[in-house]
Amino acid sequence: MSKKPAKKRPSAAKPPAGKAGLLGVGLDGDDGHKRITQGEQFHLVGGSEETHGRMTETVIKTFEELKRRDRHLETVDPRELAEILHKSTPR
Repeated sequence: MSKKPAKKRPSAAKPPAGKAGLLGVGLDGDDGHKRITQGEQFHLVGGSEETHGRMTETVIKTFEELKRRDRHLETVDPRELAEILHKSTPR
């Protein structure tokens, strides 16, 4: 009688197979500039220089916090993500 190999737990370094991403849209840009910032799992468009900068800082800090928690965007609970985003937003 042979044993079945134990299932391997997914590595924390490799994200799950699903796709997930964040989209930030700034609506207060009225200076004629087209601001677009893209990352592997996010897209930020529009906004004034200040708003776009805040969105960028928020997203970067959010992904840093997910990494610290050993979590991935694809699997994090929406309530936990909202808490992380709120904590990551510059004041």
